[in-house]
Amino acid sequence: MDRTERFYKIDRLLRQSKHVPVTRFLDELDVSLATFKRDIEYMRSRLHAPIAWDRERNGYCLTTPAKDMPRYELPGLWFNASEIYALLMMEQLLESIDPGVLARRLEPLKARLATLLGSADHSADEVRRRIKVLTIGSRVLHAGGFEVAANALLNRKRLFIRYRGRVNNEDTEREVSPQRLVHYRDNWYLDAWCHMRKGLRSFAMDCVRDAEIRGGELIDVPSAELDAVLGSGYGIFSGPAVAWAKLRFSPLAARWVAAESWHPQQKSRTDADGSYVLELPYSDDRELLRDILKYGPDVEVLAPEALRAKVKEALAAAAGQYDGHSGAAGGNSM
Repeated sequence: MDRTERFYKIDRLLRQSKHVPVTRFLDELDVSLATFKRDIEYMRSRLHAPIAWDRERNGYCLTTPAKDMPRYELPGLWFNASEIYALLMMEQLLESIDPGVLARRLEPLKARLATLLGSADHSADEVRRRIKVLTIGSRVLHAGGFEVAANALLNRKRLFIRYRGRVNNEDTEREVSPQRLVHYRDNWYLDAWCHMRKGLRSFAMDCVRDAEIRGGELIDVPSAELDAVLGSGYGIFSGPAVAWAKLRFSPLAARWVAAESWHPQQKSRTDADGSYVLELPYSDDRELLRDILKYGPDVEVLAPEALRAKVKEALAAAAGQYDGHSGAAGGNSM
C-alpha cells in the first residue's frame, strides 16, 4: 500500500482501539519500524494528528487535541486527473493574486494545500516540478481592491468602486451590491447589482481602481436569476436577450472542437464529410467573435446573419492589414 493508504489504516486502527501496540501496526501495514515511525511523525507534524505514545500501556492512542491546535484531517486519495488538477489549480489561483491582496489570510490555506500535495509518496515540490498547470492571459489585480470586494461580498455590504472601462479607457464611479466572485479564463470578475445601471453587471476585477465598503440597503439577487441573466449566453459577456449561433468547423478543426464544451446548452452534430456543426446561445458577441476568429478558415458562421457579417468584416479588416506591405524591410535578396 502507498503512504496515503497507510495513513488511513493507522487512523482506522487508532479509532477502533483505544491503544494500539507497535507490533500490530507493523503486522497490519507490512512496513519496517523506521517507516512506521516516519509515518507517525508525518501525521503529527504535517496533518496535526493528536497521536500520543502511552508508555504504561505500551501503545499509541488518539488524544483530545488542544484548543489552539490546527484541525486534524486526513488527505484525500486525490491522485487522479481531476483531483490533482483541482489542487494544483487552487494553489496557482492563490499564487496569481497580488502578494499584498489577502496575503495574511491566504498563507494558512496555501500551507494546507502544500500539505495535501505532499501527502502521498512524493513531496509537494516533486509534484509541482513534474506536473505543470499553465495559465495564459491572466491580468494583474490591483492591491487592495480584491480584498475589499471579497469582504463586502461575504459580509453582504454595498461596495463603492472606481472602474476603468476598456472600451473608452475612462473611469466611472459605481455603487454595487456584490453577488459573487467568478474566476474565468484565468481572471477574476465580480458579478454585482449596479445601482447606477439598475441591473446586473459583471466587472473585471483588474479594472477596479479603488474599492470601499459602503452602508445602505443591499440588493440580494437569487442564484437562479444570476444564472439566467449572467450565465445564459456565451462567455463572460452576458445579458437577458439571447440569440443562437450556428458554426461549422472543418474536419481538421473538428478533431479539437468536438471534444470541447463551449456552453452547457450547446447542440452539435458531425456531418458525413467530417465537419462539425455547433450551435450555442450568446447574448453579447464580443467574446464569441474572438473565439471564432482564432479558427480562421477552419470555421464558418452559418447563422445568424448579423454574426456572420461581423466575422466577415473582421476578417476583411485583418486581411487589409497586409495589403500594400512587403513585409520586413532590410532583408538581403538571394
